[in-house]
Amino acid sequence: MKYRSVALGALYTVLLTVFPAFIAHKLLSAFLVIPLSLAVFVLFVKTLIKPSNVQSPLRRLVTLYNGIAILQIHALSFAFIVVLLLVFRSVWTNEASVLIVCGISYLILSLLLMLCGCIRMVISSLQLGIIQRLCLFFMWWIPIINIFVITKACNTAYYEYVLESDRLELDEVRKESEVCCTKYPLLLVHGVFFRDLKFFNYWGRIPKELIKNGAVIYYGEQHSAASVAFCANELKEKIEKIVSETGCQKVNIIAHSKGGLDSRYAISVLGMNKYVASLTTISTPHRGCGYADYLLGKAPKTLKDYISDKYNTALRSFGEKDPDFIAAVSDLTQKHCQDMNETALDCDDVYYQSVGSRMKNYRSAGFPMNIVYIIARNFSKNDNDGLVDTESMKWGERHIFFEPKTHRGISHGDTIDLLREDIKGFDIREEYVSIVHGLKEMGF
Repeated sequence: MKYRSVALGALYTVLLTVFPAFIAHKLLSAFLVIPLSLAVFVLFVKTLIKPSNVQSPLRRLVTLYNGIAILQIHALSFAFIVVLLLVFRSVWTNEASVLIVCGISYLILSLLLMLCGCIRMVISSLQLGIIQRLCLFFMWWIPIINIFVITKACNTAYYEYVLESDRLELDEVRKESEVCCTKYPLLLVHGVFFRDLKFFNYWGRIPKELIKNGAVIYYGEQHSAASVAFCANELKEKIEKIVSETGCQKVNIIAHSKGGLDSRYAISVLGMNKYVASLTTISTPHRGCGYADYLLGKAPKTLKDYISDKYNTALRSFGEKDPDFIAAVSDLTQKHCQDMNETALDCDDVYYQSVGSRMKNYRSAGFPMNIVYIIARNFSKNDNDGLVDTESMKWGERHIFFEPKTHRGISHGDTIDLLREDIKGFDIREEYVSIVHGLKEMGF
C-alpha cells in the first residue's frame, strides 16, 4: 500500500506534466481537457496533503514518513519523465514549444514536491543534524547537488522512522510486563560538569523509556563541579530524603562518569550501603584518567587557573553555586582514585556492576569528543571512550560492554544518550532497559 501511494503520486505528477502535449496533439477532446486536468490536479494536491496511509500513535512519525514519501514521489516521477523523453524523443524534438511548456510544468511540480517533502522531514525528524538541516535549507533546489543532500537526509529520516516504529511496537507488546519495575527505585547520578536540568535531561531519552516500562526514577542533583567527598555528601542527603519520604527502604543507583566515584564514596565511607541495593557505574574512571594527572602536574599554573576560571564562570551562569573545577578534576587523577580504592572498599550488602564502551576511531563521535579521544589515547595503552580508559571503567561483579556491530564506536556521551542520536546497530535505550530488567530479575 505504501509503494502504491508513491506510484500513484508519481503518475499524477507525470500526467500534469504532459497535459500540454496531450492538448497539442489533440489526444483529448476539447470538452475532456478541463475536467480531466482538474481531476488530476485535485489528486495531486491530495497526494501532497496525504501521500501515504501510514499510521502511528505518534503524529510526528506520520509526518516524517509522509515527507519521505513525497520525496520518493518526486524521484519516481523524475524517472518516469526521463523514460518518456527517451521513448518519445523523436516527437519531443519536433515539438520544441511543447517540450518547453512541459518542462516548465514539471519544474514547478518538482520544486513543489521537494519543498513539501523537505519541510515535513525537517519539522518532524529528531535525528537530522544541524549540518543536514542547513544543507537541505540552502541546497534542496540546486540540481545534482540536491540528489545527494536529499538522499542522505531521507536515509537518516527513514532509519529514525523504522527504529521508532519498532520501539513503539515493542513497548506495546511488553506494556503489561513492566520489565523495568524494580523492587527499589532508581537513582540516576550524573557526571562531572553537568546537572540534571529540567529542559535538557542529562540522560537523554533513557529515563522516559525506563518509566514507560515501569521504572520509578529520581535524580542525584549533586554539584556538577566539586570534590568526590562534597558530592557524596549531597548524594547521602538525597538518598536519605528519598527513603524517608517514600518508605522504599533502598535505592538502585545508576551513576555515570565521576558520579560513580561520588556514589561509591557515599556508599562505603558515608554509610549509605544500608540504603543502597545496587550500584551500576557507567563509564566511570575507577582507576583515574591519565590526562587529569598530566593537566594538574605538568600544565602551567596560569593555564590551569584560566581553564578553571572559564569553567567556573560558565557553570555559575547556569545557576551552579560555588563550582570548583580544580577539586573535581583532582579527584579524577590516577593517584586520587588509587587512594580512594584502598579506603572506599565495596560493601558486601551492595551489588556492584559496571558498564563501559570504546571509540573505535576519532570518527566515532563529533566535536569535542573526537579531539579529546585523540588526546586521551596518548596517556594509556588501552582503548578509551573519548575520556575514560576501558580498563579504568571495570568494577564489581559484572562488566557490561557497549559495542555496536558496525565500524562506529560508543563514546562517553553516547552511553547516556547525550546527543539523542540513533546509532545503527545499537539502541542505548534498550541497553538500559536490559540493565534495569536484570536488576529486577535479581530482586533489586
